[in-house]
Amino acid sequence: MSVNNKCCGAWTCHDDELDFDQMDWYEDFDDFADYNYSDNAVAEVDEPAPFFMWDAVMWNNQFEEIAIDDFEWKWLVLFFYPADFTFVCPTELEELADKYSELQELWAEVVSVSTDTHFSHLAWKNASPAIKKIKFPMLWDASWETSRLYWVYQEENGLDKRWTFIIDPEWVVRSIEIASEWLWRSVDETIRKIKALKYMAENPWVVCPNKWAEKWTLKPWEDLVWKI
Repeated sequence: MSVNNKCCGAWTCHDDELDFDQMDWYEDFDDFADYNYSDNAVAEVDEPAPFFMWDAVMWNNQFEEIAIDDFEWKWLVLFFYPADFTFVCPTELEELADKYSELQELWAEVVSVSTDTHFSHLAWKNASPAIKKIKFPMLWDASWETSRLYWVYQEENGLDKRWTFIIDPEWVVRSIEIASEWLWRSVDETIRKIKALKYMAENPWVVCPNKWAEKWTLKPWEDLVWKI
């Protein structure tokens, strides 16, 4: 994995509202020298994912600090949603909870994120039968740092947009899904994307076209030009 020269010094985000020195947490991670993140420190497809570290509500309803490098060697679904105690959000999160074991079989983990506090997350889990099913971490981003780095924070209302990021085991963003505030996201589609991304990672120079299946892939050579 390549090393960005910025790992050797303090990192300051280009956003004027996010000028903060990352050296405090840099010194806490022995393997951080191997971490590769994008020059502009925001999330883009096929670019290293921005670092995050914050408290989350865990499977046992305890608060625990988690970071992106806790998911080394795994695929990560970073699932941003607008707010707790709302309407579309619990239906999405319930489907994620119902299919969490299927995602884990693909060597994938899930972290949901909103600007609600961890206390709100825990209260929601205790109050809602749908949210009570959740076994993956529910990250709180009440300071908005992570949400801004992933371009999902809405300054006008303090809420996150409905975006999903799929990050590969080397912490590179491989997919970004954007949905309207009122439109739910399909977990089956997320699973399909992870399967295809895993297959391409294991089979270099193969691409996954429409209606992809492992028995039908393409290798983009000049002989295929004008034949598809």
